[in-house]
Formats: sequence, structure tokens, C-alpha cells
Amino acid sequence: MGTGGRSGPRPGKGVAGAASAPCQYRCIECNREARELYRDYSHGVLKITICSCQKPVDKYIECDPVIILINAILCKAQAYRHILFNTKINIHGKLCMFCLLCEAYLRWWQLQDSNQNTAPDDLIRYAKEWDFYRMFAIASLEQTAFFIGIFTFLWVERPMTAKKKPNFFLLLKALLLSSYGKLLLIPAVIWEHDYTPLCLKLIKVFVLTSNFQAIRVTLNINRKLSLLAVLSGLLLESTMVYFFQRMEWDVGSDCAIYKSQDV
Repeated sequence: MGTGGRSGPRPGKGVAGAASAPCQYRCIECNREARELYRDYSHGVLKITICSCQKPVDKYIECDPVIILINAILCKAQAYRHILFNTKINIHGKLCMFCLLCEAYLRWWQLQDSNQNTAPDDLIRYAKEWDFYRMFAIASLEQTAFFIGIFTFLWVERPMTAKKKPNFFLLLKALLLSSYGKLLLIPAVIWEHDYTPLCLKLIKVFVLTSNFQAIRVTLNINRKLSLLAVLSGLLLESTMVYFFQRMEWDVGSDCAIYKSQDV
């Protein structure tokens, strides 16, 4: 069967010795391992591999990236399996850094909007710069606490999470990629309106939903354990927020935006 638009370089090309090759792909429907996604016979004639569940191993290799992105936004498990198992996307580190910068900018913007200063201009600029660095550090610590909470719960419940040893590096990559919803924080600030606080809360819910789906797909566990893992992460993150409050930091909103009491 010929293929149309593709989401990137051709993954999973079949070869004569495929039977002896290790399984490195996953069926997006049943999560079974697969040795190849398609076979390239000759002159660009391709045939998508059919899984033992009688469905294509990965139908998304024919789809445009926009279609894949829309399905990922809808939190479809098939789209998550395609991205995590059947592609070689290595932007999770850069995406994480950019998301943290977005969150730090949002907190810094809220902080500057609430402060009234009469100090000299140079001193104000210096203070504002360090305020941004501080917001970035807080955002990083909160995300770290969230991930530690998730990993700790999954480590304790390891006998229940998978038949074989879970790949925590892949899970970390999945969590970082599934946090892409934080990029929406910047538009929410730029187009500020009366519903901005509600938008920020909805963004938080969307990110948590994406994290929930990423855990469920990566470890192939049930919804209950995925939900408990996310709640464990939120619990440790809330503990971190409480720690900052004890240090005389004030929580400015439900989205964990901090405002300093001192200039």
C-alpha cells in the first residue's frame, strides 16, 4: 500500500533480516512490540505492517504532523504511543527548558504587576532581573518535586505497574513532552482579559491530563495507578509550595504564582 504525507523520516523500514532484529517499535492499538512499521519493497512501494491484533502497527506514519498533534492534544493513547515508541523525537530537554521559561515569565509578570516601587531605575532593573531568576528557580523546583513524587509512587508500586522493569528514562521523556501545554501560558498573558485566571487553571488541568496519559501509555498501566501517580506528584509539589510559604513567600493564585513580600 502506498503512503501519503509522513510525520518525519521513514521509521521502521523492513529488511530481509527483520525476523532476527530486536523489537523496537510498538503497535499503537494493542501496545504489542513490533519489529517494523512498514516494508519497502521496491520503487517506493510501501506496505504498512499488520499487527497480530489485525490492525496496522502504526497508522500515523501516513498522517501529516498536524493530524498527529491534534490527536495528541485530544490525549489519544494511539498518538502518544506513536510519538513515544515509533519516532525519534529528542526535543524533550529543549521543550522542558522553554516551558520553565514560560512559567517563570508568567510568575515574574504577576510579581511586577503587583509591586509598586519608588527606588531608582537602575536598582529596579537589577531587582527585576533577579526576580525572574528566582521565579525560574521556583518553577524548576516545583517541577522536580512533581516528578519525584510520581517516580517515588511508581517505584513503591513497581510490582503492580509492569510485568517487566519499567523504563523510567522513557517515562521522564514522556512527562517532559506531555508538559507542552505550559507553552499556552504566554498567550494567556499576552491576551489578558477577565477570564485569564480561569484560563490558567484550565491549562494546569490540561497539563496534568497529558501527564496522566503519558504515564498510562509509557508503563502500560491502568487508569487508577496513573491517577494515583499524578496525585502523588501534586502532593509533593504542594509540600514544596508550603515550604516556600514557611519561608515567607506568598502564593498569588491557584496556579502557584508567587509574589514576594519584599522588594
